[in-house]
Amino acid sequence: MRALRARWRTASLASGWRFPSDWALPEVDAVCAAVVKGGGPEHALAGLGRARAAAGTGLAETLADLAALHAVLEQVGSTDGFVSPDVDATPSRLLRVTAVAWADVAFDQFAGAEVTDPLTGLPTLAYLLTRLGELYRQAAREGRPAAERHNLLVVAMDFTAAAGWTRLTGMILAADALKFVFDGGESLAALGPSTMAALAPRDNGVAAKAVLLRRELTERLAGDQQLREIGTPRLRLLRLPATHAQAGDLLSDLRRT
Repeated sequence: MRALRARWRTASLASGWRFPSDWALPEVDAVCAAVVKGGGPEHALAGLGRARAAAGTGLAETLADLAALHAVLEQVGSTDGFVSPDVDATPSRLLRVTAVAWADVAFDQFAGAEVTDPLTGLPTLAYLLTRLGELYRQAAREGRPAAERHNLLVVAMDFTAAAGWTRLTGMILAADALKFVFDGGESLAALGPSTMAALAPRDNGVAAKAVLLRRELTERLAGDQQLREIGTPRLRLLRLPATHAQAGDLLSDLRRT
């Protein structure tokens, strides 16, 4: 199962998967387990399709990832994962199951976005974008840049070498640290499967809170052997762009870093 997972990941990244840190999900392990056991992978692929949509992965990239798995399974002579994925060569039943599951979640998100991420308990990207809209409108009324009073502190976890369940534990612990440090009314949000952020007032306390957050993250992650091996999370203090539209583009980029 570990060998299949490694070959699949290699093939997917080689064929264009854009963000290596967000490839591994618990649903990936479920698909690998289904394949290794010799059963039909359709149920597990439906779960993966839903998980990819929830994580913000586009349909084209989701199906390309499926094609990478199919190529690895078909080209058994390749042991390193370097194969030639072809979406058109992937069985239509697998494409259909994955695409329908992806669409179910994507359309649900479009129809009514959740306010809170169920895993971390943090508000969602949609909430943070709404909050930024309020700040930009206030800044425009006062005739000053929004970046004059607020910064965005971004926490990016590197789950490249982590198994799917380790990712979930890591995000829960990281969210707990973020809420512990930023407990004074700052706007927090889960931006993606490995990224979260705090919209905080731009003052002398932000740098000190960033240092405290790094220490809290290190202590929490050190309690688990697998989490210790993922390394130190990346913290960035970003200046807000000039417009709300540009801020939305920034959040979309950060969602999958």
